[in-house]
Amino acid sequence: MSAGDPGDRLARAFARARAEGRPALLPFFPVCWPERDATQEIVRAAVEGGADAIEFGFPFSDPLADGVTNQRAYEEAIANGATLERLFAASADLRAQDVRVPFLIMGYFNPLLAYGAGRFVRDAAEAGIDGLIVVDLPPEEAAEFQALARAAGLHVVYLLAPTSTDERIARVARAASGFIYCVSVAGVTGLRAELPPALPELIGRVRARTDVPLVVGFGISAARHVREVGRIADGAAVGSAFVEVIREAPRERRAERVREFVRGIAGRDPAAPGAD
Repeated sequence: MSAGDPGDRLARAFARARAEGRPALLPFFPVCWPERDATQEIVRAAVEGGADAIEFGFPFSDPLADGVTNQRAYEEAIANGATLERLFAASADLRAQDVRVPFLIMGYFNPLLAYGAGRFVRDAAEAGIDGLIVVDLPPEEAAEFQALARAAGLHVVYLLAPTSTDERIARVARAASGFIYCVSVAGVTGLRAELPPALPELIGRVRARTDVPLVVGFGISAARHVREVGRIADGAAVGSAFVEVIREAPRERRAERVREFVRGIAGRDPAAPGAD
């Protein structure tokens, strides 16, 4: 595989965060947004700010799990001409610049199916992608795709929610690779003032069945949320709040704002935006 060993990159990211006594931070934003050529600059700035991994959102016209912030960004990215080819080109370019943090693609199955599952996993691996978070692909329907992905050295990350039954948690735990994405709420992505009080119960139910790292997402909007997550899980995915920072920043100051936000929400810079 031309992009190195993806499994090691993801495992190392969690191991490093664990050794430092903090949760790994995984910012999410759509590729080809706000401009078609903005992806590389945003990733470099996020990594400079302390991001442990990057989730590339691949735009889809019917993102059922996403709230209005991400839906709007997806629509604009589609209008910009977002394609999987452009995502792979951006990833390969970043790898050529020696950006070493794990890259994950987060999206929906329909565009992957249209691209061709075998072609998709091959091109993703060659571009330096480490894992795939396919929101609407449950493990019961994923055997063929998961086999292709794992043969290419890619993790397939499944989601669990507060409504997940013990049977579903056990099934996901058996299939888990890389980490399990624990959705904090029974709802869509978006900014939230507080994390749900039932979140520790969900994490406890999942942790009882697996030692795979657990990442919490949906509603992680401030440094205090990341600290709360760090007490019970291994990582925090920051989506809508990160997307809003990118949207509101003037392009000439975008890299600076992204670095400041990531430092702040990770708790590395108490004076930075996002640190509260």
